[in-house]
Amino acid sequence: MGYVITKKEILNESVVRLNILAPDVAKAARPGQFVIIRVDEMGERIPLTIFKVEEGNVSIIIQIVGATTYKLSCLEVGDSLATLVGPLGRPSEIDGYKRALVIGGGVGSAIAYPIAKGFIDRGTKTSVILGFRNKDLVILEDEFKKITSDTYIYTDDGSYGNKGFVTSGLEELIKSGESFDICFVIGPIMMMKNVSLLTKKYDIKTIVSMNPIMIDGTGMCGCCRLMVDGKMKFACIDGPDFDGHKVDYDEMISRNLMYKEEEKKARDDSCNLFKGASNGK
Repeated sequence: MGYVITKKEILNESVVRLNILAPDVAKAARPGQFVIIRVDEMGERIPLTIFKVEEGNVSIIIQIVGATTYKLSCLEVGDSLATLVGPLGRPSEIDGYKRALVIGGGVGSAIAYPIAKGFIDRGTKTSVILGFRNKDLVILEDEFKKITSDTYIYTDDGSYGNKGFVTSGLEELIKSGESFDICFVIGPIMMMKNVSLLTKKYDIKTIVSMNPIMIDGTGMCGCCRLMVDGKMKFACIDGPDFDGHKVDYDEMISRNLMYKEEEKKARDDSCNLFKGASNGK
């Protein structure tokens, strides 16, 4: 029967939340870990970070980018996934801190949420900065504000919240007298790079969650390799969390762009196929 979808929520035109019944995975999951899923028996394997666990369900948030994420977005409550494997990756190290800052960019906010909540559950005073391109893309604001009133929203164009990038919010907090033991950053690679450059200037320990191309999730395929402090690491088993001051971001950007055209074509082909089937062709 597979893994049944018990809840579906459209967060914006390109982002969908699904709850999937997976009691064993939900019981074992820790902040920062992910699952690898297949939509059907012939489908590709894709990694998705665990946003929440709720009553035996694993909640994931999907940004529609390629063919598989498009197929996932078309599923409805009652449909099933062929496989769901996890939890994978090392849990985020969030013990022993007094003051934390968690920064999420775009759909990376979904990964930021369990880390922020993990800090708060441990009694760590935690501030959150979330960045989006514009008002229409803002997600999970209510979820974050339920766990911390120190939540700041930034949009590039100023259409909602504060105008500017997350780095503006970080610098404003620091200039206001705030100090942090640790900063977690999750989002687009360039955003993580820019935040890491800024936190290095202020000598703030910084952890980034990396999302390179990944296939098997066990370290055997080598697709998720990245360079950290001049050494090769694998995001699936050594991460996904790494020292933000030591990651080679430029190499990561280059690798993640390798299949951009193929990814777009696969998504467009899937969309056309689905629309054709819906029209009875």
